[in-house]
Amino acid sequence: MTVEKLILAKPRGFCAGVDRAIDVVKIALDLYEEPVYVRREIVHNRHVVEELRQKGAIFVDELDEVPNGAIAIFSAHGVSPEVWAQAEGRGLKVIDATCPLVTKVHNEAIRFAQQGRTIILVGHEGHDEVIGTMGEAPDAITLIGSEDQVADLNVPDPSKVAVITQTTLSVDETTGIVEALRRKFPHIAFPPSEDICYATTNRQTALKALAAQVDLILALGSQNSSNSKRLIEVAQGVGVNSYLIDDVSEIKPEWLEGARVIGVTAGASAPEHLVQGVVNYFKDLGVTDIEEIEPIKEEVNFALPKELVRDRTRPDSRRLPHPNAVGTPA
Repeated sequence: MTVEKLILAKPRGFCAGVDRAIDVVKIALDLYEEPVYVRREIVHNRHVVEELRQKGAIFVDELDEVPNGAIAIFSAHGVSPEVWAQAEGRGLKVIDATCPLVTKVHNEAIRFAQQGRTIILVGHEGHDEVIGTMGEAPDAITLIGSEDQVADLNVPDPSKVAVITQTTLSVDETTGIVEALRRKFPHIAFPPSEDICYATTNRQTALKALAAQVDLILALGSQNSSNSKRLIEVAQGVGVNSYLIDDVSEIKPEWLEGARVIGVTAGASAPEHLVQGVVNYFKDLGVTDIEEIEPIKEEVNFALPKELVRDRTRPDSRRLPHPNAVGTPA
């Protein structure tokens, strides 16, 4: 056993959008007497989903699994207008847990499409966030995921092109794609502010500081978590061995061979108790030198959806029967 020290990166774990989405489900379960359905994983972490399932949330893949008139919560990743229309047609009581930063990207897609621009969306095919964003203007949006794809882009009017990005991408990787787009389309339009979310950027910044001090990095997060997988890519990009694990049970002793200092971080959808499980693992191995580094401060909070705020403030707010009507997106 060679491990002598453990260094934890901060910020790590839950971001404001994830905190908000999880709170939405917990509050709805406490507030309403009816079953609460959640479309897709509320956030991409199996531990979080399982905890909420045990509390009573019913997770479904599509709205046709939800009874007419029931409560349906939309996940933090956002949905397309088509899904909103389905909910309305079924008379569902919708509570929208979409991260406000994802909603920002949706609004940018709508605005650029109204301007008659071809929209280049930088993201990962099949990700829930990408599917929802593309649904805002399917005829105007082209998805790319790498710098190599830029050369093959053909658009009706090269002077009327815009770019938006998935919020959970690698900052370094996206920079190369955006620069290639600038070269190909000199008049390309950009959103007024960065699309990659503050939490993704902050966790990648903290990881780079961590990587400079450690021999190995363990990142907590599920395999379907985009921002968590980007942490591994960033670590590997600076030459540090790294592994994405769902929890402490996935640590393999052979990974630790020859590693004197271990770094630990967590993606934006990974709960802190998973990090502490890893800390306890190393404590049990005799590691007593445990440090935390915080290269960047993070203080962001998002308000709850207006539907919950309204119902929580009603005098009869405990265990409300829900109204049989669709909510509207913020």
